[in-house]
Amino acid sequence: MRTIKRILLSLCATLLVAACEKDGDKIYLGGLEESGLMATTDNVVLSMENSKQIVLSLAWNNSTLVVSNPTMSAPNVLSNTIQASTSSNFATVVESLEASTSRAYTGSELNTVAKNLKMEPETAATIYFRIKSSVGSNIEPVYSNVVEVNVTPYLIDMGVGFILDKDQIDTGWKLASPDWNGIYSGFMGVTGWYNFLLQEGDGSVWGNSATDGAFVITTASDMWKCWFPEPQGCYYTVVNTVKKQWSALYFPALTVSGGITGEMTFNRQEVKWLLPFTATQANMSIQISGTGTQYDYSTGDGGGTNTPVAFAQNGENITLTEVAGNISISVAGAGDYTLILDLSNPEAWTCTAVEGSVEEEKAPTELYLPGINDVVTPNNAWLFDQFIRLYDEDKLAYAGVAYANSNWGYKMATEAGNWTDMYTFASGDATNGTLEWAGSDNIPAPAEGVYLIEASTKDMTYKSTALGDNIYYSGLNGDWAALTPIPATGTPGVYAISVTITQVSEWGFKIYPFNDWAPHFGGSKDKLYFNGSDLKDDAALAPGTYTLTVNLPAGTFSFIP
Repeated sequence: MRTIKRILLSLCATLLVAACEKDGDKIYLGGLEESGLMATTDNVVLSMENSKQIVLSLAWNNSTLVVSNPTMSAPNVLSNTIQASTSSNFATVVESLEASTSRAYTGSELNTVAKNLKMEPETAATIYFRIKSSVGSNIEPVYSNVVEVNVTPYLIDMGVGFILDKDQIDTGWKLASPDWNGIYSGFMGVTGWYNFLLQEGDGSVWGNSATDGAFVITTASDMWKCWFPEPQGCYYTVVNTVKKQWSALYFPALTVSGGITGEMTFNRQEVKWLLPFTATQANMSIQISGTGTQYDYSTGDGGGTNTPVAFAQNGENITLTEVAGNISISVAGAGDYTLILDLSNPEAWTCTAVEGSVEEEKAPTELYLPGINDVVTPNNAWLFDQFIRLYDEDKLAYAGVAYANSNWGYKMATEAGNWTDMYTFASGDATNGTLEWAGSDNIPAPAEGVYLIEASTKDMTYKSTALGDNIYYSGLNGDWAALTPIPATGTPGVYAISVTITQVSEWGFKIYPFNDWAPHFGGSKDKLYFNGSDLKDDAALAPGTYTLTVNLPAGTFSFIP
């Protein structure tokens, strides 16, 4: 951060703003001074990877306006505008009016400034920044010192729209706009009611309008997430930023006819349709078709309209049509193959055959934690007695509570008793870090205690957070006003409290591992699931007093009279 010399104007350059009606006395406003501007860096290389991160901050001081009559207060008329230019004389500028005395730019925001200044992508150039301070349109403004920042912008690719999850994190899914016309389309494999946002290459984020109904999109700050209808599976998705609407065409099934026949199955995580078949010849012509359900602004998410769907050959790729066209499939010779309709790349859909059987790979529902409590196990053995559960299939995210008391650290196994298929330590410490598959190093264990353990085998990360002497609940008897502590028992990870049930909670209740409204445990039938739906087991209870016992490592709870 560079030190900026503050230059002051003489108070003799005061400004006339008003005149008293009494005896013709005039009151003068003074104190308008040049701001001292500083920046956190003088060199920024922009990319999609840092587009959401703060890459540059500017800060400046405000003038203190005074009036010649000490009994009067100065009016709030000062305004500050950031001017950015690629020329030191500010011949052309990009301006932004600022309400505070600082501005933090994300990579995307700074890249948009560079784009508006017509800077060349991937080429470093200087952006000159200064603050224009003024107190009225008829008064000459004053300018701060000039700050120079060397900026390398990236190409704003309007040919791709990036799918963000409900937390505005990039999912890795994309929709394509081949004509760069603001209309993005492609296939997505989603769970029921999946929420998403779409981010354009210039940083614009589109979501569902909070006021205009389902399938209407906006960039307004009060937007909701877009949401898919209830059926999970394959959706052809179109986001039209020109029309400000989006649509979802659901594919419940696809049928193959011609040289290969059968019903395809959908691999949601890979966005692929599969069909095993036995070939009797090297070259075949097939057709793929079905009946989809179209959801859009006219239908809402309550019920769609039946729509014919099919595919046809388009050079080496295939295209979506209403009437099935012939698709050429070639194999090496007679034998067993799998037909793969790959819809994962929105810019190139393919239909090919590979030798052998291709099964849909399903993520394990648990990750076991051998070694995490070997201090207290018989003969310090590594056991598969604690685990974390899959709670988000799309992110391959796991979470659960475990008791840690370890000599040598631990690993994450995909199957109880399987010593080969394990995620191991790559980098980090006992609190968080990265994983690798089937490595040699153990994940460092935290100090003895009860921890919320989280992992993502998609992002290859892990995290552990210590629980305190209490966990919490809210929602019983319909009361969500506060989080009520549940004290720990003598058994690690087990908590208990006496509760009086007076009525059924309309929305159920939740268990919270920390004195915070997120994260939580929900579920049903005495089972707890990380970030699960509200618990409604209290509906079966008669009014009375119960001991609520929560066993977080086992993922269970109970009400005992």
